[in-house]
Amino acid sequence: MTTKQKQDAEQITRYADMLAAMGTEPRLRIMQLLLTAHPQGLVVGDIGGELDIPSSTLSHHLEKLKNEDLVKVRREGTFLWYSANSDALQELLGFLYAECCTRNSAVEPKKVICCK
Repeated sequence: MTTKQKQDAEQITRYADMLAAMGTEPRLRIMQLLLTAHPQGLVVGDIGGELDIPSSTLSHHLEKLKNEDLVKVRREGTFLWYSANSDALQELLGFLYAECCTRNSAVEPKKVICCK
């Protein structure tokens, strides 16, 4: 396996892990909420309150998203603020866009880039 093939395989594994982390309904809802609060983010209590997720379960979901670099966390005093990692999301979306819309013609680019 060449160095490029190895890098490509590692990249595919990373993206698969990122997609898997968002592959549950609560985590996808967390990501959606954090994107609406971008760039400041939200404190854990506000996330749990907004989505009606118990704190112990929420911690598990946030940890999974953090481990896959999909969210960033910062401490301000006693509060933990979570925000969507827009750089990681942009990288993931760029990969999907390239695979679906440029390298292959599975999806027309103008259908992806349009806004509602």
